[in-house]
Amino acid sequence: MMLLGEKKCVPYLFDAVHPTVLFGSFAAVIVLTMATMNLLLLLVSFAGALALSVWVRGWRATGTTLVWQIPLVVLCAVINPLFASTGSIELFRIGTKAIYLESVVTGAATGLMLVSIMLWFSLASQILTSDKILTIIGKRMPTMGLIISMTLRLVPRLVERGRHIDSAVRATTVITPRTIIERIAARLRIVSVLMGWSMEDSLETADAMRARGWGAVPYRTSYRPYRFRIFDAAIGIAILAILITLVVLIRGIS
Repeated sequence: MMLLGEKKCVPYLFDAVHPTVLFGSFAAVIVLTMATMNLLLLLVSFAGALALSVWVRGWRATGTTLVWQIPLVVLCAVINPLFASTGSIELFRIGTKAIYLESVVTGAATGLMLVSIMLWFSLASQILTSDKILTIIGKRMPTMGLIISMTLRLVPRLVERGRHIDSAVRATTVITPRTIIERIAARLRIVSVLMGWSMEDSLETADAMRARGWGAVPYRTSYRPYRFRIFDAAIGIAILAILITLVVLIRGIS
């Protein structure tokens, strides 16, 4: 499920690759991004996530994401020197507090790591669709696969439904909230309707699953079958080789 304004389809290249390879590649890049504080490697990770986001989601949705992600990086770079004032290159002083270049760079790297991880997780939730997740773990752990696939679609669905409820409320009332209390009450009303809608939908989903025999057999077939081919093995080996090279380089740099 995708947010409004995003592309409605994933490039065919990702559908042509086995879900296990896709899962492994996303897991590798997320773990590597979390394991390093090197600013250059974090910039590469962020640039890769940004390029993939533009390709999958489009310029508009990616730009909307950057509107709040870039200020987050700046905020981390500004706040970190106030709590971890260490380094050798002093930039300026705030009273008796010295601000060092190393602290600013460390804060920027922390913020860049956070936004990069969020971008990679967002892309993984769009590319690794429900049928692909069920293909990976659905046969061995059907309940876990169902929980993960439903969780990945929960937040986008809640956001979209919240916008629908807000539009309906605005269209059916002539009273515009003006004070802070009225705005809070209007938002709480939207949340209440959204929660009721979600609980009703969960009951209908449970009844539909029970009617279709969910849990009647220990193993279930996948909605879309995927075969692990030589092409997938070659891509997996290439990703593994790149992963080992990057780990060696990270250890050498640190």
